[in-house]
Parts: sequence; structure tokens; C-alpha cells
Amino acid sequence: MALHIVVMAKQVLDPETPLSAFRIEGNRVAAASNMAPVVNGFDEQAVEAALRIKEAIDGTHITVLSYGTGFALDVIKKPLAMGADDLVLLQDPAFENTIDPMLTVAALVAAVRKLGDVDLVLAGRQASDWDNAQVPAGIAETLGWPIATIAKAVEVDGTTVRVQRVLPDGHELVEASLPAVVTVSNELGAPRYPNMRGIMGARRI
Repeated sequence: MALHIVVMAKQVLDPETPLSAFRIEGNRVAAASNMAPVVNGFDEQAVEAALRIKEAIDGTHITVLSYGTGFALDVIKKPLAMGADDLVLLQDPAFENTIDPMLTVAALVAAVRKLGDVDLVLAGRQASDWDNAQVPAGIAETLGWPIATIAKAVEVDGTTVRVQRVLPDGHELVEASLPAVVTVSNELGAPRYPNMRGIMGARRI
């Protein structure tokens, strides 16, 4: 079966950045201009989950969707180097410094609808900058799709997604009909490193 997976991937400041690198500018906190961004770690694990599904199901297509401003292309292209097929960047000056999750949800939902024929949306369980974990739930609610959160394993069987969810005292197995939204946790395991072929391919895009 042909399966279209969209992975939400956010560019964030490196969570290992020391507090001394930040400064107050007016009513907001700003970072030094020389601070290097990274792809949100949980989102990299969502990419890994999508790649495992692609390896199991021929014809799977992975589109990475990212929202923000000031993208560092060598950073945000990392999912392509890992093995994703396409990268779509949503950029607008109105997005700069916004912390309103509903604005983010509206933009991402519009993009998913424009892509069309999306079977599964994967995202990290939360972002390392704000840690509010509201966007995936907002996407699911707006689209009217089921959502499974904090996944340690994700499999697709026909029109069903099967998810092992992490619980405080273990895990549970849940199923949902596609299309659906799933958030991925670090219990999935470390994401793969990009190989040279992937890196060279990403540079050409």
C-alpha cells in the first residue's frame, strides 16, 4: 500500500546552550546570534519512527514539515539526510518569536490539508524550547483525527496504526484507524545517523 507520512520537525536552539548565552531585549528573551540551532531531538525520533515504517512498507513516502523563521538549511535538512523524501518549510515574518501554539496549529493543519492524502502525522512528544506538547493534540483535534501520545513503537497494518504507549508504570498497546496523529518519545531509541549518500542528496535539494 502507498502510505504518506508527514513528520513535524522543529528547529530549536540547542538545549545544551548555557543560560549565560541569553539576554533580555524589551519584553522577550533573545539568544546570541552565533548560537547554533538543532532539530528538536524528539522530532528526530519521530523521523526515525517514520523511517522504520518506510522500511517495513514499500511505497511509503515521508514529508517533513517545519514551521518557523530563520531556518539554517544545513540543520533543518537533516531529516532528508536521514532518509525522508521531501521537506516543506513554512516561513513568514508573522511566525517570528510567536509562542502561540494555536497559530502554529493553524499553519501546520493548513499545510497538511494542502498536501492531501496524508495517512499519518508523526511528531516528537514535545519541543525542547517550550515543552508544552500542545501542537500535536491541536492538529489532531482540528483535523478530527485520533491521536496516540508518547509512543515507544509505531507500526502500520493496513488502515490501522498500532502504538506502544509509554506509561509511568510500563506501557500499553493501542490501535487507531488512519488517518491519525502519533507523538513519539525517546523510548523509541536513538535516531539513525545520516549516511554520506543521504547527506549529499540533501545538499542537492
